[in-house]
Amino acid sequence: MENLYIYMLAALTFLAIADLVVGVSNDAVNFLNSAIGSKAVSFKTIMIVASIGVAVGAMTSSGMMEVARKGIFNPGEFMFDEIMVIFMAVMLTDILLLDFFNTLGLPTSTTVSIVFELLGASVAVAIIKIYADNSLSIGDLTNYINNEKAIEIILGILLSVVVAFTVGAIIQYVSRLLLSFKFEEKPVWYSAIFSGFAITSIMYFIIVKGLKNATFMHQSILDFLNDHPVYFIEGSFVLFTLMSFIAVKFFNAKIYTLIIIVGTFALAVAFAGNDLVNFIGVPIAAYNSYEAWSLSGANPSDYVMTALGEPVQTEPYLLLIAGLIMVLTLWFSSKAKSVVKTSVDLSRQDEVKERFEPNFLSRNIVRLTIGLNQSINKILPQSFKNWSNEQFVEPKVIVRAQDKPAFDLVRAAVNLMVASVLISIATSMKLPLSTTYVTFMVAMGTSLADRAWGTESAVYRVAGVLNVIGGWFFTAFSAFVAAAIMAYILYHGKGYALAGLLLLATVLLIRSYLSHRKSNKIMREEDHLEKAESSSTQGVIHESASNIANVVKRGNRIYTSAINGLAVQDLKLLKKNRRQIAKLSDEVDELKDNIFYFIRNLEEPSVAASNFYINILGHLQDMTQSLEYISKASHKHINNNHKKLKFSQVKELKSLDENLEKLFTTTQTAFESRSFEMISEVLAEKQKVFDLVREKIQKQVERTRSEESSPKNTTLYFSLLLETKDLLTATMNLLEEYYHSHDSSVDPAQPNSEQEE
Repeated sequence: MENLYIYMLAALTFLAIADLVVGVSNDAVNFLNSAIGSKAVSFKTIMIVASIGVAVGAMTSSGMMEVARKGIFNPGEFMFDEIMVIFMAVMLTDILLLDFFNTLGLPTSTTVSIVFELLGASVAVAIIKIYADNSLSIGDLTNYINNEKAIEIILGILLSVVVAFTVGAIIQYVSRLLLSFKFEEKPVWYSAIFSGFAITSIMYFIIVKGLKNATFMHQSILDFLNDHPVYFIEGSFVLFTLMSFIAVKFFNAKIYTLIIIVGTFALAVAFAGNDLVNFIGVPIAAYNSYEAWSLSGANPSDYVMTALGEPVQTEPYLLLIAGLIMVLTLWFSSKAKSVVKTSVDLSRQDEVKERFEPNFLSRNIVRLTIGLNQSINKILPQSFKNWSNEQFVEPKVIVRAQDKPAFDLVRAAVNLMVASVLISIATSMKLPLSTTYVTFMVAMGTSLADRAWGTESAVYRVAGVLNVIGGWFFTAFSAFVAAAIMAYILYHGKGYALAGLLLLATVLLIRSYLSHRKSNKIMREEDHLEKAESSSTQGVIHESASNIANVVKRGNRIYTSAINGLAVQDLKLLKKNRRQIAKLSDEVDELKDNIFYFIRNLEEPSVAASNFYINILGHLQDMTQSLEYISKASHKHINNNHKKLKFSQVKELKSLDENLEKLFTTTQTAFESRSFEMISEVLAEKQKVFDLVREKIQKQVERTRSEESSPKNTTLYFSLLLETKDLLTATMNLLEEYYHSHDSSVDPAQPNSEQEE
C-alpha cells in the first residue's frame, strides 16, 4: 500500500513541474502585456527584467499555500488516503484546465482554478464519506468544507472585475487630460509628479505584496509599513518626485520607460512570490501529509490529517528549482506569447484584425454606453469638451504597422501603477484577489478611457472582454466539476485509476503541445498577404506583386484541390479546401479594411497610387469569390452524396485545370521575380484559355440534350465552368491593370535594371 502513495508523490512532482510550465504560460500576461504593448524597451530587455522579478519573487515566496492545507476544507475531517486522493485530483485537473485555456490563448486565473479544484475534489470525497455513513446526512457537508472561504473567493472575483475596470478607466482619463498624447512636450514637473505617484505606488506594491514574506525583510520594517503606511507613501512620493525631476531635467532620462521597467519587475515579483504556491502548494502539502503519516505507523484510512493545520516552511532549494523552471518557461513558451497577444490586441489603440465576433450583449452594452455618453455631453460646458478633445488627439506618426506600439507609454505606466495599487490595498485588507483579473480589467478600463474603443471597434472589444470574463467563470465551474469527477474515479479506482488518469493526462498534454507546435509552424510557413505601406505608385506596384503571387499560388492550389476532390469524391480534401479559401478571402478582406490607413499615409503627389491599389484589391476579391464558390459547390455536391461526375466531365475539368495551372504558374513566376514583361506572355494566351472554357460549356450543352441524366451534375458542371470563366476574367483584368500601371509609372529614361529593383 505504501508504494501506491510513493507513486502518487512521484506523479505529483511531475505534475508540479508541468503545472509550473502551463501556469507561467497563462500568467505571463499579468506582467508582460504593458511592456510588450507599449514597446517601451526591446523584447529581450523586457524578458530579462521579468526573469529577474520572477527569480526574486520565487526566492522570497512564503513557499506554502495555506489554502491548499486548510483554507478550503477542514483537514481534521479527512484521513490520509482521502487527502491524497483530493490532492491528486486537483493537480491532474489543474494542469489540463490551464493547458486548455493557454491553447485557446485566453488568460485565466490560477488562483481561482486551484481554489475551485480543491473545493470540487473535497466536496466529492466528503459526499462519498457521508453516503458511506448512515449516521450522516448531506447537511453535514458543512463540517468538511470551509464555506466562508469559498464565498469570499467568489465575491473577490466579482468585486475585482468591477473595481479594476472602473478605477483603471478613471485614472487613465485623468492622466490623459493632464498629459495628453503629447506628454513628452509637457513641462518637466508634469512628468516628475506623475513619476512620483507611479513609482511610489509600484514600490509600495513590491514591498507589501511581493516581499512581505521575504526572510531578509526585518519584522520592524514590516510592522512600520503596516502601522504607518501613510508616512511611507508621503515620504516616498516626495523622494521619487524629486529624483524624477533631477533625472529628467539634468540627465534627460526617459522617465516613463523607467516606470514601465520598474512596474514590470514589480508584477513579476508579486506573481512568483504569491502565485508560485498555486503550482507547488498542493504537491508540497501532499509530501508533508506523507511525512506525517509515515512517521505515525497508522493505516492510511485511519490516520486523521490534523497535521495539515500546522504551518510548515518550504525548503529554499525547492523555491529555487521552481523559480528556475518559471524563468525558463517564460523564455521558451510560445503559448505565453499567445495569451499576452489576446490582452494586448483587446487594448490596442489603433485598428487591428478583431479576434472576437460581436454578440447581442456587446452590441447592447455599446449602444447603452453611447446613449449615456451623449446624455453626459449635453450637460458639459462646450469649452471643457473642446479642451478635453484636444488632449485626446493623437499626433500623426507614419511608421510601419509592425513597428507601431499597441498603446503609448502613459497608458502602459497607468496600467502598472493602478494594478499595483489595487493589489496592494487588497493584500493589506487580507482580501482574496486574482492578479490576472486585476491586471486584465485595468488594461481594459484604461483602453476604454483612452478612446481606443471607438465606434469602429467597440462591439468587438466588448465581446472579447465578455468572452474572457465568461472564461473565468467557466474556469471556476469546470474546475469544480472536473476535480470532483477525478476524485470520484481515484477514490474507487485506486492504483489502476491513477495509472489510467496519468496516462490520459500525459497523452492530452503531448497532443496539445504537438498540435500547438504544428499550428505555429503552419502559421510561420503559410503565405500571408501583407498590407501596402509605400506612399508612391511604383512602391505600391512592387509591394503588391508579392501579394498577387501569393493569391495566384494559393488560388491555383485551391482550384486544383477542388477538381481533384470532385474527381475522387474526397470529402476531407474538399472540407480542407473550403477552410483554405475562407482564410484567403479573410486576408483579402483585411487588406480592403486597411484602405483608409493606406490612403492617409500616401504622399500628396502620389494619390494616383490609391486608385491602382483599390483596383488591384477589387480584382483579388473577385478571384477569391470565384474560388470560394467553386470550392463551396464542390464540397456541397460530395457532402450531399450526389451522383459522381461522368468520366468525360472529370477528364475535361482535369484538362482545364492543367491549362489554368500553366497560366497561374507563369503569373506567379512573373510577380515573384518582378519580371513584369512576362505578363504580356500570359495575356497573349487570354483568348486561347477563354475559348477552351467555351468549348467545355458547349460540350456539356450537347451532353445535356443527348445523354446527361443527372440535373445535379449538370448544374454543378455548368457552375464550375462559369465560375472558372469569371476567375479567368478577374485574373486577366488584374494582369492588364498591373501591366499598364507598371508601364506608366516607370520613367522611360530610367534603365531597366532600376525598373526591376
